[in-house]
Amino acid sequence: MTTSCPVVPVPVAVPSPALGDAHRWKVLAVGVAANASFSAAANGMPTTAIWLRSGYHLSNTQLGVALGAMGLGVALTELPWGMATDRWGDRPVLLAGLLGTMLALLALLLWITPADGAVPPLWALAAGLAAVGVLGGSVNGASGRAVMRWFGTGERGFAMSIRQTAVPLGGGLGALVLPSLASHYGFVPVFGALACVCGLSAFFTWRWMHEPDFSAEAATGPQNASTGLIAVTPAPPLPGPLKNRKVWRMVAAIGLLCVPQFAVLSYATVFLHDHGHLGLAAITAVMVALQAGAMVMRIWSGRHTDRHANRPAYLRGSALVALASFIVLGCIAWLAAPGWLLMAAVVAAGIAVSAWHGVAYTELATEAGGANAGTALGMANTAVYVGLFLTPIAIPHLRAASNWPVVWWLAGLVALAARPLFPKA
Repeated sequence: MTTSCPVVPVPVAVPSPALGDAHRWKVLAVGVAANASFSAAANGMPTTAIWLRSGYHLSNTQLGVALGAMGLGVALTELPWGMATDRWGDRPVLLAGLLGTMLALLALLLWITPADGAVPPLWALAAGLAAVGVLGGSVNGASGRAVMRWFGTGERGFAMSIRQTAVPLGGGLGALVLPSLASHYGFVPVFGALACVCGLSAFFTWRWMHEPDFSAEAATGPQNASTGLIAVTPAPPLPGPLKNRKVWRMVAAIGLLCVPQFAVLSYATVFLHDHGHLGLAAITAVMVALQAGAMVMRIWSGRHTDRHANRPAYLRGSALVALASFIVLGCIAWLAAPGWLLMAAVVAAGIAVSAWHGVAYTELATEAGGANAGTALGMANTAVYVGLFLTPIAIPHLRAASNWPVVWWLAGLVALAARPLFPKA
């Protein structure tokens, strides 16, 4: 004798009639703007490392502490921000985070910049940058959750990859603008420019970020004649992200694969300046090209994996590509190759280790389930920004104990360690 599963109405996310189907692209644009604003600080500030070192009178080790402070701030608060997003929604979390980040940057501008021969202490600079990280970390889980809720299964990889282009977009704009500001005018306009873009993103969030409608009547499927609701067989509930081993494995893989990325973003400018003896124009061109290439590859990877339904295989392959690119970069540094070849190797390695983000975050959010996407993305971003905190601190010690080729080869081995943690096809 067989029994059938009860058929019950299940809410399905659909666009609100008042907002229209096209509104999801505005939500995606808000997510991109919010992430780009924070990325301009998190990934743009390291491109000013040379002037940060001289302006604040820092050693290489102290520079690592300063660059890692923002990552520490994000790492400490990503999970709470993600859980808050799942509870209260994307809009209030994004508004609070963006406005708070703007205020933290204005505090840096007013009180923690070198002026009239006075240099703020390292602890003040690190505390200010950590505060930016604490507040700015809100954008990661919130905007990612919004994308998962507004876009359907066949579009999520593409949409999330577009959203993830905000990281290299913000970093690229930071690399284009911030080094010139820092070298010619100091850090007051650097912090001022970053505060302005956060305020502008907060305005667009207030204007466009809304929750999707979860009306069961608007969903498609067999309809119950007496209630008018959609009869859907409920799927078994997913375990919470904190109790899901697959989620934890992917979180660890994402964190590890970000380490070589942060190695490039944090110290490529120092490497090209000290090892390659390149000037401001060449270094800026490298960092902008790296971020632009990462944007293109993130969009391509999202579309590619949506079409072929091969996200796990793509992620495992990305770890091998990253390993190969860092081996090549280390070899070119070891051979004392000409500057143009160093520039090309840095760009190639940076793109190779940045192209997979949207795919990984989509796979992670899918595994966790839409209702828990904010928490899962918060877990991943905690791991990511622990890497952003530790990597700049570790590299000066590795560099002092060895040389630049060894630094890049070890970064490649960390990428390889991430491969077995991604799910198999």
